[in-house]
Amino acid sequence: MESTLVAVKPDGVQRQLIGTVIQRFERWGFKLVGMKMLQVSEPLYILAEHYQDLQRKPFYPALISYMSSGPMVAMVWEGYNVVGTSRAMIGHSDSTEAAPGTIQGDFSIHISRNIIQASDSVEGAQREIQLWFQSNELVNWADGGHYSSSYPA
Repeated sequence: MESTLVAVKPDGVQRQLIGTVIQRFERWGFKLVGMKMLQVSEPLYILAEHYQDLQRKPFYPALISYMSSGPMVAMVWEGYNVVGTSRAMIGHSDSTEAAPGTIQGDFSIHISRNIIQASDSVEGAQREIQLWFQSNELVNWADGGHYSSSYPA
């Protein structure tokens, strides 16, 4: 069973899309095992660590400013192939290239305001989950066998 970190960014929170995002993941049969709303402020070490691979990009300062501009919701989801499936569900980060039916395609308005992000690999997910959550903030609960590997109609 894989785990992944999914974050609803400040514009997604502001636009009240948290429930919509949760509903899409639940409809796929993924299990929510951790969730918290937070506002990252000084020091911004957690954002610097999370986005360490983007530190040399020209948009990095604007990204950090945006991610600390308002509350965000961090979630940990579990399920079969949850990393790959969540990336497909979310779609391309550039809203002009995101397919309709994906979260970005349906709700993103600009590449700099693209409401959501998720881990890009199993290894990345492990690192990001440890960065954003303490182990006691994750709940191991029985889902009653309701896991579905395909999106319901």
